[in-house]
Amino acid sequence: MSTLKQTLQHDLTEAMRARDQVRTATLRMALTAVTTAEVAGEHHELTDADVLKVLTKEAKKRTDAVEAYQAAGRPELAEVEEAERAVLEGYLPAQLDDAAIDALVAEAVTETGATGMPQMGQVMKAAQAKAAGQAEGGRIAAAVKRALAS
Repeated sequence: MSTLKQTLQHDLTEAMRARDQVRTATLRMALTAVTTAEVAGEHHELTDADVLKVLTKEAKKRTDAVEAYQAAGRPELAEVEEAERAVLEGYLPAQLDDAAIDALVAEAVTETGATGMPQMGQVMKAAQAKAAGQAEGGRIAAAVKRALAS
C-alpha cells in the first residue's frame, strides 16, 4: 500500500475522532476515488504518484465546482467546495510559479529541439514530465504556446 494512501486513511481516522465533518467527508471521498482508480480496468495497487494524480483530479473538480457555483449565484455551495479543495491541497505538492514554469518549458523546448507550434505535443509531453504534478496542464500549455510563438 502506498504511503500516501496510508496517510489519507490515518488522517481520516483522526478527522473522525476530532468530529471534523468537512475533513472527514473530503478524505472519504478521496479514498473512494483512489479505490475506484485501483479497481478500474485490472485490479492493482496505486503508487504514490498515481494517488497524487487522483487527488489532483479531485482538487480540479472542486475548483471547477467553485467557479460554477459562483457563476450560478450559490456562494454557500461554493464555500463547501472551497473547503474541500483546501483539504485536498494539503496533500498535493506546492504549485510552481509562472517563472518556474517558463524556465521548465524553455528547457523542454531545448531538449526536444522544437522550432514551432507543430512540435507543441512533444514539448508538452516533456514539460509535463518535468512538472510532475506541480503545475496544471493549462498553465503549462499557455507557457509552451508563448515559447513556441516567439
